[in-house]
Amino acid sequence: MPAAATEPMLTLGQVATAHGIRGWVLVRSFADPQDSLLDYDEWQLTAPNGATRKLRLLEGAPYQQRLRVRFAGIEDRNAALALSGWLVQIARSELPALEKGEHYRDDLLGFEVRNVEGVVLGKVDYFADLPTGTVMVVKGGREHWVPTAPQHLLKIHAAERWISVDWPDGL
Repeated sequence: MPAAATEPMLTLGQVATAHGIRGWVLVRSFADPQDSLLDYDEWQLTAPNGATRKLRLLEGAPYQQRLRVRFAGIEDRNAALALSGWLVQIARSELPALEKGEHYRDDLLGFEVRNVEGVVLGKVDYFADLPTGTVMVVKGGREHWVPTAPQHLLKIHAAERWISVDWPDGL
């Protein structure tokens, strides 16, 4: 069932670039597992300027570190290239219930981040997927790129909207 126009959407990926000449695109998936993004038949894509477009997924599969997908109505390389950088969003109501201790990235935006010494580093602004792993970009007095690996991201205090990290203020 398609999402209502006002239904909350969660960002679960981003279109990287075109792949080939027949309308295929490569997508960075933020889902876990990565290919679970392919379980959804309709994706909302949101451009950097805020424009949105709903597209029906025709087919897709894991490809190296990404997903290779094809949408209805995207027939050639130019149409695929025009989607580069667009965010992949899925209606919250379509997503599975989370297990205890699991969180969607979008739900952590704006959380205060404190290190083990109690220093407030700032607030979660966004997440960046790097070749070495995902980082939380925390903005405060300065910007911190905190890896989301378990040794750095210690605990999410959801009710109080803050995150405990093992990350020095000076990095």
